[in-house]
Amino acid sequence: MGKKAGKDKANGGGTIALNKRARHDYHLEDRFEAGVALQGWELKAIRAGRANIGESYAIVRNGEIFLFGALITPLISASTHVVADAQRTRKLLLHRREIDQLIGRVERDGYTVVPTALYWKGNKVKAELALAKGKQKHDKRDAERERDWNREKQRAMRQHNRNA
Repeated sequence: MGKKAGKDKANGGGTIALNKRARHDYHLEDRFEAGVALQGWELKAIRAGRANIGESYAIVRNGEIFLFGALITPLISASTHVVADAQRTRKLLLHRREIDQLIGRVERDGYTVVPTALYWKGNKVKAELALAKGKQKHDKRDAERERDWNREKQRAMRQHNRNA
């Protein structure tokens, strides 16, 4: 019975990988949910926790969107009969109107499409994509200063509440 509960948790909506650098390096605006076209060995590797999207981004080719730079390290036991490419370009599955909207914003407005998360939805792997504009160095410093200030405020409030 314990084994079944673990499988439900793994397929029920848990996060596989996060791209924390995206929040630091970009102003994130609109978000989209996309399916990811995977091979069998990739799915097994993802279930084993071997996915990383820290350096990845989405590119547009021939009116389709692909995930570029995502690293899925193959399992030795699962990919003996297949030539596994850990950083192959994977197709992202979106509705046509979403693809057209993303392509328009990228080409006209200078946005970048960045994956922010990989997660399970049912038994499918989904990618959360965000339309993003790059942050300047001073924007990153301002965001860090704001985060530090909020942390200090919380500490001061907790200290004040203990003393009161």
